[in-house]
Amino acid sequence: MLAAGPANAIAICERAMMRFYWLVLGILCVWRITHLLQSEDGPWNVVARLRRTAGNGFWGSLLDCFYCLSLWVAAPIAILIGEQWIERLFLWPALSASAILLERITTCEPAAPPALYFEDKENEDVLLRQAEATIPGAHSDSSDR
Repeated sequence: MLAAGPANAIAICERAMMRFYWLVLGILCVWRITHLLQSEDGPWNVVARLRRTAGNGFWGSLLDCFYCLSLWVAAPIAILIGEQWIERLFLWPALSASAILLERITTCEPAAPPALYFEDKENEDVLLRQAEATIPGAHSDSSDR
């Protein structure tokens, strides 16, 4: 058993802070690597050449999708950070989701252009009475009978 006292409380607090540190570090790592592979050219265009080499197949489409790629990048980092298999299993999608949230926060997407709207030409004489068209052979008033 662990000894009770202030030294034990400090050790528990330090351990919790280190685990939180590794969690934040893992989130930032997943986001940075995913962003580099999906959106940037890299130094000397190495990553751009990698994306061109990947082509349009599975690997090329994986490098085009931030969401998909973040899942693959998060897997080894979750294995490194987690201490038990159940923790690693939950860390995997959590790291990916955190990277996706960071990407959404940091990406400035242009606003959608306003929708085109055209009004029909209005009839300016709406309140004026218009002559009714008469149908041949039909009687319009009852006094003709």
